[in-house]
Amino acid sequence: MLLPQTRVLCVGAVWWRDGLCLTFCHPFAPLSRGHGTYLDEDKLTASVAGEVERVNKLICVRPLKTRYNGEVGDVVVGRIAEVQQKRWKVETSSRLDSVLLLSSVNLPGGELRRRSAEDELSMRDYLQEGDLISAEVQAVFSDGALSLHTRSLKYGKLGQGVLVQVSPSLVKRQKTHFHNLPCGASIILGNNGYIWLHPTPMQQDEEAGGYYTSTEPVALSDREVISRLRNCILALAAHKVMLFDTSVLYCYESSLSHQIKDILKPEVTEEVVLQTRHRLADQEG
Repeated sequence: MLLPQTRVLCVGAVWWRDGLCLTFCHPFAPLSRGHGTYLDEDKLTASVAGEVERVNKLICVRPLKTRYNGEVGDVVVGRIAEVQQKRWKVETSSRLDSVLLLSSVNLPGGELRRRSAEDELSMRDYLQEGDLISAEVQAVFSDGALSLHTRSLKYGKLGQGVLVQVSPSLVKRQKTHFHNLPCGASIILGNNGYIWLHPTPMQQDEEAGGYYTSTEPVALSDREVISRLRNCILALAAHKVMLFDTSVLYCYESSLSHQIKDILKPEVTEEVVLQTRHRLADQEG
């Protein structure tokens, strides 16, 4: 039977008041208990509300709403919460603040040398409390905290733009999370549910080492594009549609017949999201 609120087919699955009970009666296919499940009288029961995932005999339930659980290689967008000795604490929507070490960032000008006491004293010249950054997860500590790095010109301090916060489970994992959309704006889809929208830069200043942020006024047309994209992302997130470059672009194109302020009206949101789902289904064939 097809379970409500999921796209997964489960043999013999029934709903209980306290959770989703998955009963599999095949005697030759014993199942292994994964994350989000527990055994109750020889029945595998979900402990969280979410989507069922099966890998061979391992059954997991991925919760629809959860804190961000980072993995090595994830792209994240975070906000500097505190400046400490030789490190920054970064808020990334995870259970614990992430850590960005002084040795894990590029020095201005791209210098390659050991960090000195002078670098430690000038840490607030690089990044200070409240600054937004894009980074990559370098390691996961034993307590679950994340170690970040910005040793690439595509990472670093973020300038003028709009931050949109959604559930981390709605961001689709891809090879790249940096996209220049044909509508004239760029998007950074953080795996932690923080999405950054900004005007597409004309050129990258390599001399700044990831710390240069433009203070030039943003054109009205660019601001309108970014505002429309923001409302489209919120509309998709409200209807639990996976967020990636194609879905965001399809939703943007479907919303062009409406004013920006009307996109978040319930009837308009439903219409735009329905058109987006149809286009995504047609693309998948």
